[in-house]
Amino acid sequence: MKNIVVVGSQWGDEGKGKIVDWLSEQADVVIRFQGGHNAGHTLVIDGVTYKLRLLPSGIVRENKISIIGNGVVVDPWALIDEIKEIKEKGVNVTPENFMISEAANLILPFHREMDEIREDAAGKSKIGTTRRGIGPAYEDKVGRRSIRVMDLRSDHNLNQRLETVLLHHNAIRKGLGKKIFEKDQLKKDLLKIAPEILKFSQPVWLKIDQFKKQKKKILFEGAQGILLDVDHGTYPYVTSSNTVAASAATGSGCGPNSINYVLGITKAYTTRVGEGPFPTELVDDIGEILGTRGKEFGTVTSRKRRCGWFDGVLVRQTIKISGIDGIALTKLDVLDELDEIKICVEYELNGKKINYLPAAVEDQLKIKPIYKSFVGWKTSTNGIKNIKDLPENAKKYIFAIEDFIGAKISSISTSPEREDTILVENPFEI
Repeated sequence: MKNIVVVGSQWGDEGKGKIVDWLSEQADVVIRFQGGHNAGHTLVIDGVTYKLRLLPSGIVRENKISIIGNGVVVDPWALIDEIKEIKEKGVNVTPENFMISEAANLILPFHREMDEIREDAAGKSKIGTTRRGIGPAYEDKVGRRSIRVMDLRSDHNLNQRLETVLLHHNAIRKGLGKKIFEKDQLKKDLLKIAPEILKFSQPVWLKIDQFKKQKKKILFEGAQGILLDVDHGTYPYVTSSNTVAASAATGSGCGPNSINYVLGITKAYTTRVGEGPFPTELVDDIGEILGTRGKEFGTVTSRKRRCGWFDGVLVRQTIKISGIDGIALTKLDVLDELDEIKICVEYELNGKKINYLPAAVEDQLKIKPIYKSFVGWKTSTNGIKNIKDLPENAKKYIFAIEDFIGAKISSISTSPEREDTILVENPFEI
């Protein structure tokens, strides 16, 4: 029996949707364990495109159980809209195939407003958030004043919880010269949608324990990427949750011994959305080519992604931090037209060579990449399904990545189409 965690090994947007969809077809249960509706997966199944933000990828497949764990922050209105959206595309969402942890924390309207207020006030120091209230919601969770799914069950309890959280937020809003938030209208709005949310509410930790006893295959679906982890990423230009594989256990309610394999989704080059350090960023014609050929625009925000060469130093670091067993290399075909392709194999900082990304952001911003160059293959790899059929120079590039990062490449994606994948090993069958 294998339970697999899928995480992004870079700054997110590595192409997790396609890989997770392929794995979710083999899994019995798919669990989201961190993040919120700032994460986007685009799936194309039988010609139908699904853009998921909160819902796990398993939801679009029959006979799968999809779960939102306690580590996720949930905008209840966004969730209801997303359920309605995919129902209109023929997907059935019921309490039998979809569950939300009763301990999941809610994103409320004042969280979204605070996100916007802070970003607008930060000027050049802005983080580059999606302005969806994710960070402020996690702050309330840690501050022990959050509203959780279970709080929607009781008018009296919800009233008390709202008084606590608004005491905090309204003090800040007054200080910023903003209008205070009225409790009664928000309470009314929450109680109105409560039945729609509560019908999916479950003690998820208990359900997972039952699934394990039934020997069901569980897929833990990560959002964003390890370099956006609040502890291990390019802080403060990070998300507000732990995106590493270990978070799958705490964010769903099971022990680390529930995880048997960690798959890191890794793009054949590097991209980043928003602000923050990016050692291998290309602000030239090659960067534009990567962005255009790779269709590098965010699923959730439509923001243009910054593009650069593959950073082997960073991926090697995230593999160690997250305990990645193997990687799925995506978007190889985007590199097809390039004469020369580079991998960052070392950094220079203040005249000295280093082989890791330092924790201080001021150092991260000063780093200069040291590259190893490879001759491009200048022929199409699009749609190739066997590694033997790849151009020799493409194979040299792939094997150089594998050797440098110290993890096996388990699959290689050669187009956005699900079937265009070179499978080296199936994590569920190892």
